[in-house]
Amino acid sequence: MTPTTVMDLGHQALIVTSMIAAPLLLVALIAGLLIGILQAATQINEATLSFIPKLLMLVLTLLVAGPWMLRVLVDYTHDLYANIPAVIG
Repeated sequence: MTPTTVMDLGHQALIVTSMIAAPLLLVALIAGLLIGILQAATQINEATLSFIPKLLMLVLTLLVAGPWMLRVLVDYTHDLYANIPAVIG
């Protein structure tokens, strides 16, 4: 196993991790920003007000993007296992 192989595996792992986390993080960011603007406009300073809408948005995002996220992870794992002989020698 050469250092370039290790770097390639790490790079691919980071790409897959970013692809899986990006939809959830973006939805949480946008929902938090919109709820924060709404709270600032109405001067409601309730911390729990932002929790339920963000949670619902994340669940909806998981329902919509979950199959794609699972497919990306399964494809990466399949490719990783298929390349074990090439990595070893």
